Formats: sequence, structure tokens, C-alpha cells
Amino acid sequence: MFTGIVQAVGRIVRLEPLEIECPGFDLADAVVGDSVCVQGVCLTVTALNAKGFSADVSPETRRVTAGLDRLGACVNLEKALALGERLGGHLVTGHVDGVGEVLAFSEGVLRVRMPGELSRFVARKGSICVDGVSLTVNRIEADLFEAFLIPHTQSVTTLGRLARGTPVNLEVDLIARYVERLLAEQGR
Repeated sequence: MFTGIVQAVGRIVRLEPLEIECPGFDLADAVVGDSVCVQGVCLTVTALNAKGFSADVSPETRRVTAGLDRLGACVNLEKALALGERLGGHLVTGHVDGVGEVLAFSEGVLRVRMPGELSRFVARKGSICVDGVSLTVNRIEADLFEAFLIPHTQSVTTLGRLARGTPVNLEVDLIARYVERLLAEQGR
């Protein structure tokens, strides 16, 4: 479980296995087997070194996500939440629900087109995770949503570099998924 509060930005230095160089990411307490959220994707640490860590990425994960397939790409990083820590964002699993497309990013307003089947899980003033970053939805219209990114978020995550047409990993609110499932069961 994660919070969507990015702890560092790393860089992909190898694709197979995925190797992330992240000098600003505190891995002093990390061990092989730990979960790390990389660009919104929950991955298992398979090796640690002085500059970062490695993780295996399955063909299925590569097929249904974006941002883990380019050498030199910057990625958002977050270690798993420990019990008793602050939950500054929202509950994030690192299980990507779909890939959206940036339509515009100007003056702090991020506009994204999401897969249509996800729109029922997104609500104004609700939470959504974009490339591993917890954001508040300010506006929703059919399969489009907007979120405002404060300058701090833009500077400490990869989101400040987004451009029109960029694919982004999306994870909808965990509670919304469970509510939808419960309602579907009641309707049987």
C-alpha cells in the first residue's frame, strides 16, 4: 500500500531487469522483496546496489502500463506505507487501472483523457493517482478530468514535465472500486 506522495524521482538505467538509479531515495531500510511504487506501478525489489535498485517487470505489466520502457526516463518513487505512518495522499495500491493521455498542462492545470470505463470511479474533489502521484480531481466531464498541480508537486515529481500526448498511468480511488463492486452485488 502506498499514499501517492512521491519520495524521490529516479532514472531508468537498464530495462531488463528494470534498474533504477535514485541517489535521493533513502533505501537504507529496504530489503530484497520490498514493494516500491515506480511511476504508479507496484514492483518488488529484486536487488539493491549503492546507486539504487532493480525489479522484474512482467510482460503483462509492461503491456498495460506506461513509462517503464525508456532508458533515461525519470520515474516517481515511493516506498510502501508502514503502519503508523502518515497518510498524506490517499490509499494507493500501485495496481494501474488504465493508461490515460495528457490533453493539456498549462498554468498548473492538468487535463487528462482516461479510458471510458474508469470514468465511473472518478468524482469531483475525489482522488486519482497519476504516475504514482495522488491528485485531487477538480473537474470531470465524461472521460476527461482536470487536476491542479501546486508548484511543489510539479518540482518534486515527474508531473511538472508532462506534455500534450504523454501517456500516464492511472489508478482510481480504491474505495470507489469497492463501492462499485458492492453495488453490483446488491443489484443481482
